Amino acid sequence: MKLSTKGRYGLRALIDLAQYSKDAPVSIMSISARQDISERYLEQLMSMLKKAGLVKSVRGAAGGYILARDVKDISVGDVLRALEGSLEPVDCAGLEPDGECRSADTCVTKYVWKRINESINRTVDEIRLDQLVEESRRLNPEGRETDRTECRN
Repeated sequence: MKLSTKGRYGLRALIDLAQYSKDAPVSIMSISARQDISERYLEQLMSMLKKAGLVKSVRGAAGGYILARDVKDISVGDVLRALEGSLEPVDCAGLEPDGECRSADTCVTKYVWKRINESINRTVDEIRLDQLVEESRRLNPEGRETDRTECRN
């Protein structure tokens, strides 16, 4: 499974939003500057995250975005599914109750796909946004801008 820039950049943007939106909404422009993501692309990502109920927009001169739920109640899985859709690397009809797989009764590989799917979902659902914010603060205690030229995430 390979995540697109939607998932990778969207997660970075949401971590940024969680760090900076405690006192006031955060503008797309400020996230863009800190994360080196185009404003236009961030607008698309925020629209998807808003539709999924993860962020709220605040209008006006001091407007921007805030989290729609508490930071500890948002998992990496919530964010990735909102931006990427299903995280399952294999779409196996044999795993569906009404799946139209002719080999479902005798196929043993469906158990491999099921375990991989479960493992991925469990992992991303266990990691919470508050944990990532804390890790970010630990790695960058001064809160200074980071050089993303070497980071491909």
